Amino acid sequence: MKYFDDIRIGDVVMTGRHVFTADEIKSFATRFDPQLFHVDEDEAARSHFGALCASGWHTASAWMRLMVDYRRAESDAARARGETVAGNAPALGLRDLKWLKPVYAGDVIDYKSEVTEVRPSGSRPGFGLVVILTTGTNQNGAPVISFISTAFVERRREKP
Repeated sequence: MKYFDDIRIGDVVMTGRHVFTADEIKSFATRFDPQLFHVDEDEAARSHFGALCASGWHTASAWMRLMVDYRRAESDAARARGETVAGNAPALGLRDLKWLKPVYAGDVIDYKSEVTEVRPSGSRPGFGLVVILTTGTNQNGAPVISFISTAFVERRREKP
């Protein structure tokens, strides 16, 4: 993971891509969001969605998995180059979560995160705050999810 000192407004991370399959949509929804248009194709066809679609929570969870994998790979690569890596710090939550369009079985969602704000933390001098706008876009270029998150990110320690 990058240090706060290395992050700039406008930095973009293409977190990854996820293909939503019918089986995966039903499996996730059965456990976490068992509304009929997420678990039953016939019922979904009769719903306002017109077909089986993923839970919005599923679209957010897919991003989280991709982000964790991205950060892990980034950190592993930095360590392989002999660089130090910032430690994990807590996220402070997200806001303005919007599910903009349904995600249907077979849709391919590309997730992108862009830094919109950076500032040193007033309460934790060893950290900075980073605000990120994350979006997910389907294979047709249509945005399907967006949210803003804020997290603490470790600052580089001063060398004695």
